[in-house]
Amino acid sequence: MTGKLYGLGVGPGDPKLLTLKAKEILESVDVVAVPVKAPGEESRALNIVQPVTDLRGKEIMPVIFAMEHSVEKRQSCRKAAAEQIREKLDSGKNVAMIVLGDISVYSTYHQVYKYIRDKGYKTETIPGITSFSAGAALAEISLTEGNQNMLVMSSLKGVEALAAALAVCDNIVLMKAGSSMEYLIPFLEKRGLLEKTLVLGNVGMENEYIGPAEAGRTYGYFTTLVIKKGGWL
Repeated sequence: MTGKLYGLGVGPGDPKLLTLKAKEILESVDVVAVPVKAPGEESRALNIVQPVTDLRGKEIMPVIFAMEHSVEKRQSCRKAAAEQIREKLDSGKNVAMIVLGDISVYSTYHQVYKYIRDKGYKTETIPGITSFSAGAALAEISLTEGNQNMLVMSSLKGVEALAAALAVCDNIVLMKAGSSMEYLIPFLEKRGLLEKTLVLGNVGMENEYIGPAEAGRTYGYFTTLVIKKGGWL
């Protein structure tokens, strides 16, 4: 009998935000698949779950998702990761692949899941708490109210897409914005939106920052902006 693949979102960083269901499954599977960008790299997702789960006797299996510019190399890497997992499933072992945040929001898991699913294996997906939901809770703000709409974007390569989104959306959640802050801050200031923008940086991790967008501050990879055109009520 073949094993089952679980995709688990482990939340943004605080181990206490791991769901009870995710904990239950992690403690029941045979193998925990841990996405990393390179061999030997430390896993944030694994660091989150270790303090609050009993992983004794589990096989911790790194699966590599290299950050390559080449689409062909990325696809090759994903297929290799899927084959790693498939080998464990074929041996009858249940596998849980863990990812930061929620499993359905910009998750590496789905790059493997589709391959595994199409081969006919059993799968189950367990949601997690997103960084922007956790950050909004820390800031005690709402992301949407009443008839407002919200758009989630990631990794901008310019302001054109954001300008288009602002034309039709009340609220914008912009993930992985750290490398774009140099041009985002002037753009938002020019449109009168800087004071209506909140930075959620490294939510649940070290150097957590919840506050205004400011020029001169260092912003890391896990930087999320919440832009509310109507302001903070």
